[in-house]
Amino acid sequence: MGDLRYADAGVDIDEGNRAVALIKRTVASTFTSGVLGGFGSFSGLFALDTSRHRQPVLVASADGVGTKIKVAIAAARHRGIGTDLVNHCINDILCCGAEPIFFLDYFATGRLNPEQLAEIVEGIAAACSSAGCALLGGETAEMPGLYALGDYDLAGFIVGVVERDRIVDGARVRAGDAVLGLPSSGLHTNGYSLVRHIVSENELEYGQPLPGTDRPLAELLLEPHRSYLDAVRELRSHLDVRALAHVTGGGLKENVPRALPQGLGVELDRGAWPVPPLFDAIQQAGGVHPDEMWRTFNMGIGMVAVVPAAEAEVVSEAAGLPVYPIGRVVEQAAPERVVLR
Repeated sequence: MGDLRYADAGVDIDEGNRAVALIKRTVASTFTSGVLGGFGSFSGLFALDTSRHRQPVLVASADGVGTKIKVAIAAARHRGIGTDLVNHCINDILCCGAEPIFFLDYFATGRLNPEQLAEIVEGIAAACSSAGCALLGGETAEMPGLYALGDYDLAGFIVGVVERDRIVDGARVRAGDAVLGLPSSGLHTNGYSLVRHIVSENELEYGQPLPGTDRPLAELLLEPHRSYLDAVRELRSHLDVRALAHVTGGGLKENVPRALPQGLGVELDRGAWPVPPLFDAIQQAGGVHPDEMWRTFNMGIGMVAVVPAAEAEVVSEAAGLPVYPIGRVVEQAAPERVVLR
């Protein structure tokens, strides 16, 4: 009889069990009153409190954090990646007006490091708790041969709820409406493949500042993706928010049109908000064309809201964030639906 073990092939069941033990209490700390059952079942159960809703509509989304993970690995800082994942997903369903109710994660790696996983889950749990969202379950996959040793990937799945008559879908947007912008905290979770290429080609160091910035590059790049949940709640309590756009991959040019009816575009005043120095530093270090910057990065605006023109100046901040009037909705007169002035 042989003595070959699964661990000899690169999958360590004992380490998997240790990882579960490390994250169990953290996950359970996020459970809300809607969670049925405990940790470790084959699936998660959630009871929607229908007494709080007249016509509830469930809203779902899935996303990842891209190659920002490679920066986290290089810097050995993983907690923020979990925060990035949750906040990105929250912002996506927020664009329909939804409030998050539960979240699931998927973690895959070439060789499981339980402490590393626990650090990531701490970030996921903290972001979920901050949003009143239960971390209902997840999957951890150790796949030697598919991922290089030391590498991992992460994906998140979120479900939220919105009243049918409170859905934000852009249908009421009209030419002349005002466009408001909420500031990003940095790159959020997009453009990292380009940044990493610039770092590699120019032999830059993550531990050193880029010219024009005053913090180590890794710190700036790993700044967590901002959640706009509280800010959008506040905006909706004061304004008629007709459309919302989460500025992710593709920047303002690609994401704002997703929130608009056909036939409409926007004119944006690129001087209406301060563009953080990091973006100029990246452009200068890499020799990136200005148009490519605007179609790759958020350029300092992470969430866009469309409101009636008469309400453009009603609020100047929301949940502690400045609210910038950055443009207006116009009839589309050219193939480009976003015109930067």
